[in-house]
Amino acid sequence: MDLICVNWPAPKNVKACFTTRDAGFSSGVYQGLNLGAHVGDDPDVVKRNRALLNQELGLREKPIWLNQVHGIDVYHAVSVQENLIPTADAAVTSLLNLPLTVMTADCLPLLFCDTAGQVVATAHAGWRGLCEGVIEATVIAMNVAPESILVWLGPAIGPTAFEVGDEVRAAFMQKHPDAVRAFTPYRQNKWLADIFLLAIQRLQSLGINKVYGGDCCTYSNPDQFYSYRRDGQTGRMAGLIWLTVNF
Repeated sequence: MDLICVNWPAPKNVKACFTTRDAGFSSGVYQGLNLGAHVGDDPDVVKRNRALLNQELGLREKPIWLNQVHGIDVYHAVSVQENLIPTADAAVTSLLNLPLTVMTADCLPLLFCDTAGQVVATAHAGWRGLCEGVIEATVIAMNVAPESILVWLGPAIGPTAFEVGDEVRAAFMQKHPDAVRAFTPYRQNKWLADIFLLAIQRLQSLGINKVYGGDCCTYSNPDQFYSYRRDGQTGRMAGLIWLTVNF
């Protein structure tokens, strides 16, 4: 299984990775390791894909899979609850061995941890959630000093492929005027948006400067990644993060 190892100076008890479409049992437009149960793939096949991932990672607990709705709600995982699917676009926990997930296919997946290795979080940042404050909500939920937080930006649609309209640019600039730097003129009333830079700007405004990743485009790598903008009906990858015992 081709997993992306998260390259960041996190504490040793923090485990994190990101999946690709390599391996898995899905076929057709979902070819590979589709982990999304909401995209029209055979539910039994998705279960097999998730079970394969659990086995590959040697997980002690089943991951928490969110019902993501492009909002800013954060799920606080304070206990292990089988078969719970919270409706939220971020999650946070201090529990050991409980993997949090974030599913994407162009939207920006963010993984968070603190330098003490005591709390981890995930966030799903499409443009709406990013604009409205899903990053800020996640950082508040972590309840640690911002300067102690590390963030990894996973694969997302790149700045040469993410075409948006005037209304998207205006919405970001209204919230954060410096966002103007993340938009490049493309054609009439259209812009190319750098979702990585938009996220970095929000993080830095919170006092978070330990930011890694942000250099991998889903749209331009069809063999490795699913992309909703490129293909329409497609599967989902996932970022996972969890805490283990700190020796």
